[in-house]
Amino acid sequence: MERIRSSPHFRDGVFRNPGGPTRIRPSGSGRSLATAYADKRARLLRAPSGRIPVHATTLADLARPPAGGPRLTWMGHSTVLAEIDGRRVLFDPVWGERCSPFPFAGPRRLHPAPLPLAALGPVDVVVISHDHYDHLDMPTVRALAGTDTLFAVPLGVGAHLEHWGVPAARLRELDWHESTRVGGLTLTATPARHFCGRGLRNTQHTLWASWVVAGEEHRLYHSGDTGYFDGFRDIGAAHGPFDATMVQVGAYSEFWPDIHMTPEEGLRAHLDLQGGRPGGVLLPIHWGTFSLAPHAWAEPGEWMRDVAGEAAQPVAFPRPGEPFEPAGRLPQDPWWRAVSGPLAHPWRDARSAGDTAGTDGGGLVGGPVVSAGD
Repeated sequence: MERIRSSPHFRDGVFRNPGGPTRIRPSGSGRSLATAYADKRARLLRAPSGRIPVHATTLADLARPPAGGPRLTWMGHSTVLAEIDGRRVLFDPVWGERCSPFPFAGPRRLHPAPLPLAALGPVDVVVISHDHYDHLDMPTVRALAGTDTLFAVPLGVGAHLEHWGVPAARLRELDWHESTRVGGLTLTATPARHFCGRGLRNTQHTLWASWVVAGEEHRLYHSGDTGYFDGFRDIGAAHGPFDATMVQVGAYSEFWPDIHMTPEEGLRAHLDLQGGRPGGVLLPIHWGTFSLAPHAWAEPGEWMRDVAGEAAQPVAFPRPGEPFEPAGRLPQDPWWRAVSGPLAHPWRDARSAGDTAGTDGGGLVGGPVVSAGD
């Protein structure tokens, strides 16, 4: 608490977001929000129509060392195993069946974890972005507490981990702009626009963060959860450019525009981090594993293909558990289309209205062509 109270980001008893006031509660009327969730067609699109294709050979692929630069393995949602400069970093590990305080209720996984946590092998450091249930999973942390891995967490989050059995000596608890060294890597907690809390009473006494991981040769960025803000430019100027960014682009809504990014905003954030121009590889995260918003479960992937294609920005679309190297061949197959209902493209502009369905253009993927205004 002494460190929390002395933080420049903690004022009037709570942590504050960068860039002024941030709405952390749903805006609009409760009736409008309930209507958005109750819409029958939208409800059907919030779950896959079949089994999400999970990469079948994750364990064997990870047993082989990367060919050269970093290697990323998206396990689903915001969980990513990053291999960089000879070290292994595990971001926001969630192997639980539900992201909820209850084992019998709450959002359930849309696909299984690509491999058992015990099969993952040694990890040098686990990085946590904030304490929400879909990023900080108690059973997963308790399992990792039995290893010798270190944990890098935002200020205040360490109390959760200590309570669950992680020794204080294995914690690196950072405020924004603070760094720690782990096996030749420099990990820096950087700002994000979000909030914290694991109960109905949100005390804002734990910090949320994005993270920069810098090795001797390569650099990675993980956004955690965040709304779009001008700070991405500052992070890029101080720590970039990056070989790859892992950017949240799911669970967005007009009801909470300040705390999660749309794919279009996620692309803008990536470009800001890269100095304002396309560069590196963008890995979209925070989608495809838990249905946490009114939008279709596969919409973030489809939308990201659109906006990244228009910007000529390389984007990776791996199946859960599919390792890839940013410097190598990127997974590009729109795998979600095989198990998704027809997705409208209302974000496309008028010049795309004549594109055919099933391509990267406008209309409905898997359905009839519609105008951009539909």
